[in-house]
Amino acid sequence: MTYQMTLCPAPFQSIAEGKKTIELRLLDERRKPIRVGDLICFTLEGHPEQTLLVRVVKLHIFPSFDQLYQTLPLTLCGYAEEEVAQASPKDMDQYYSREKQSQFQALGIEFSLL
Repeated sequence: MTYQMTLCPAPFQSIAEGKKTIELRLLDERRKPIRVGDLICFTLEGHPEQTLLVRVVKLHIFPSFDQLYQTLPLTLCGYAEEEVAQASPKDMDQYYSREKQSQFQALGIEFSLL
């Protein structure tokens, strides 16, 4: 199965450079069907012609982004080494409301670039 996801420029570039190999999302109804071996086509926001194809290699599921941030290597989640000390689960508030975060588990989709 192939899934479509849109990314802002910074994470898109980080994946293209091979630095980011884990995408953080909520385990909501759209992401529940994703399985290891599936493909994800990441599209650059505002530029539908720019895409990256990846294969899911592992799914990391946590009760919350708090636990995800304590467990996963944040440099693989898109943070630069110098940003890790200031990284916070609250960073996800820009993407998901607190209400949504309380309704769903946190998901780290580990992938390899094809």
